[in-house]
Formats: sequence, structure tokens, C-alpha cells
Amino acid sequence: MTEKTNKPAILVVGHGSRDVDGVGEFMKLAEHFTQQHPDRLCTTGFLEFARPVIADGVEKLVKLGAKEIVAVPGMLMAAGHAKNDIPSELNTIMQEYDDLNIVYGTELGVDPKMIKAASERIKECESQFSDTYDRKDTLLVVVGRGASDPDANSNITKITRMLEEGMGFGWAMTAFSGVTTPLVPEALERAHGLGFKQVIVFPYFLFTGRLVKKIYQWADEYQEKHTDVKVVKAPYLNDHPLVMETFDDKLNNADEGTGNMNCQLCQYRVQILGNEQKVGLPQEGHHHHVRGSGTDADHDHGDHGHTHDH
Repeated sequence: MTEKTNKPAILVVGHGSRDVDGVGEFMKLAEHFTQQHPDRLCTTGFLEFARPVIADGVEKLVKLGAKEIVAVPGMLMAAGHAKNDIPSELNTIMQEYDDLNIVYGTELGVDPKMIKAASERIKECESQFSDTYDRKDTLLVVVGRGASDPDANSNITKITRMLEEGMGFGWAMTAFSGVTTPLVPEALERAHGLGFKQVIVFPYFLFTGRLVKKIYQWADEYQEKHTDVKVVKAPYLNDHPLVMETFDDKLNNADEGTGNMNCQLCQYRVQILGNEQKVGLPQEGHHHHVRGSGTDADHDHGDHGHTHDH
């Protein structure tokens, strides 16, 4: 019989992926949390595809005796997943237990440590250029996931600008893997006219997955088409030590009650240009049809079946 404890608990909430490699990297990050916080119970829960789902993670912690859970979203930006889907599920789950309190943390966001981690990932790939390499002669392309939330998309653009100025690149631009524009192929072709012969493609993603692999494929296709250009693919963020430090900061903020999302530009609260109709929409989940549906290891799904337009 499992011994119960009154330890506080951490639920690391991931988006989930059909890609087995991406799920494995997320689980590795959760292991870091367990190692960094031996005084707490810790487990994971996924929003879609992968298992355990969020409800399973909460149930596991409750069975171990948890009464207070901090749910930390393993997400870079606050778009539909962090603003709607996850809190909706957590609120529903809390109603199923009499004496359980779940405190919801904030996304990693635009954070100095995250920008520093990004710069170090970019530096890791620069040795692939020649001895005459100079950043001022190089184009940096930062690729975000893409969302229908302009606040989240603009944050990626802000990070791009900070990397460009902070590292001294000749030019930098933002592209996206889906939902919004420009997509990576379009961005690379637009930038080609600028004449840069050295290009770095950097996926601003936490983990690998179908989208990161697609980004690298697009970079390879651009390289094949333009043999006079040297294209280098930077590694994504993954479990960089500064990323883990940022997660800890967000955990501490949640404990202290100081972790607040950006409501100033929230499209559900104020009229954001082009999204005026979204003000006051109910904040509810949209992932019931794919919750826990499995990864590529379980069965072959083909391409991702829904648009992520949330």
C-alpha cells in the first residue's frame, strides 16, 4: 500500500505530442524538477496525445496525500493552451475533490534567463561556419510555434529583437511553424533578397517534435535551393540550465502568489486589433477529442489532425 504524505506537490503540465522523442524530453525535464525539489511530490500531466493526462497526474498526487498542488505550465508563451485549456481542466478537476487546492503558475514568457539560454543555444551552432564568421554578416531566423493570440506571437518577435541587438547580428526576423505568418519557407525566401550568405535557423521551442523536425526540414530545403548560402540549424532550448532556473522562478512566484499572466494585452479581456470578437469568450478547453489519444509509438496517426487555432 502506498504511504501517504502531506508534502506539497508539483504538477508539471505539458502540451503533449505524438512525437515520442518530444515526450521523452519533457519527461526528462520533469525528472529535473523531482531532483531539484526532493521535499515535494512531483509528477506530470499532458494536455493532449501523450499520457498521463492532467487528471491522471492530479489523481496520482492526491493518492499520495497531496492537498496543495502547484501546476507549472511547461510552455514558453501564454496563448490558448495556457490561458484557456489548462486552467479549464484544472478548475474542473478541483471540483472533483473536497479538500484539494491547485495553484496555477505562469508560462516561462519573455525572461532574461530564457533569452540568455537562447543565446547560448545559438552560440553552440556557430562553430559550423568558417573561420571568417562574423555575426554582423549573418541573418538570424527565430522560429516560434505560432498561435492565434497576437500577444504570444509578438513576444516571440520581441525575443528575436533582443537576440539580434544583444548578440550583434546583421539582421534578424521571426517566423512561425504554423497558425500565423510568415511560415519558415516564406520568411527565408523574403530574407534571401537581403543578400546574407550566412543564416542561422533557431527554433524557439522547449522540446523536439514534429514541428521542430519540420523546421529543420525547411531549413535543409532552403539550403538545397540556395547553395551559395550557408544555413546552420541551432539546437532548441530543451533542458538548458537557465531554462530550469526559470521554471524554478515561476514555481516560487506561484508559491508566493506573485505569478500573474499579462492581462493588459489579453484578447479575452480587451479589444485587440483584429481580434475584437474574442472579448468575453468563455475560457474553456478544446482538447477533449485528443486527450490521451496516444503517441506515434501507440499507432500511426498520420499528420496532426487539428489546426491548433487557439
